[in-house]
Amino acid sequence: MTYAVALRLDRGLVFAADTRTNAGLDNIAQYRKLQTWRQPGDRLLVLMSAGNLAVTQSVLSLLNEAASDDDERPTLFNATNMYRATRIVGDAVREARRIDGEALKASRINFNSHFIFGGQIKDERPRLFQIYPEGNFIEAGDDTPFFQIGEHKYGKPILDRVARRDMSLGEAVKLLLLSFDSTLRSNLSVGTPLDLVIYEAGSLDLTREVRIEAEDPYFRKLSADWSEALRHAFSTIDDYGD
Repeated sequence: MTYAVALRLDRGLVFAADTRTNAGLDNIAQYRKLQTWRQPGDRLLVLMSAGNLAVTQSVLSLLNEAASDDDERPTLFNATNMYRATRIVGDAVREARRIDGEALKASRINFNSHFIFGGQIKDERPRLFQIYPEGNFIEAGDDTPFFQIGEHKYGKPILDRVARRDMSLGEAVKLLLLSFDSTLRSNLSVGTPLDLVIYEAGSLDLTREVRIEAEDPYFRKLSADWSEALRHAFSTIDDYGD
């Protein structure tokens, strides 16, 4: 399993994904689940994946293969806007299903792949999409500016309470890491290191990309401070019956 989350802000976009994958308790490995494409001054695109690793890697290979060809077919590097780029990702999901879907079904394995895709192309504002295993998708709006895929239930409550489109990029990073902290404490199928991408609106290039290890000083302090803040808040609320 995995966990990935992204937040669309007035100031830009923030993406975070874990790197743990497993096929049983004794077969745990690390794979990068966050991919970027960039043409400085023109576009910055980010894709995160969750689900069957073979399927998600197949989708990624199809996208990269198309982007490297010299023919005139639509690719992530010539899409005119984020909607068109998201359609290209959805088409790659459908192509992977066409290639492998029947074989997976014969082995009683679901075609299970979910994606978060976002970025900015030229003068269009930054946009964020969630893409389903069928290749269709939805876009993040002002009321719900975030998407999650994978093992999302533990990290969702704080997002529901705190996420706002007018947050600073620094606040957004703090929020996503707290969402991960809750998930890591409650689910062993999600694990460090975490991959983090910060994109500032209008920059049309990668603002910052970081890998956060388990012993990262900021992440450890964030986790400890959050635990202490929760214990303090709990102790200040009246007991039942008082």
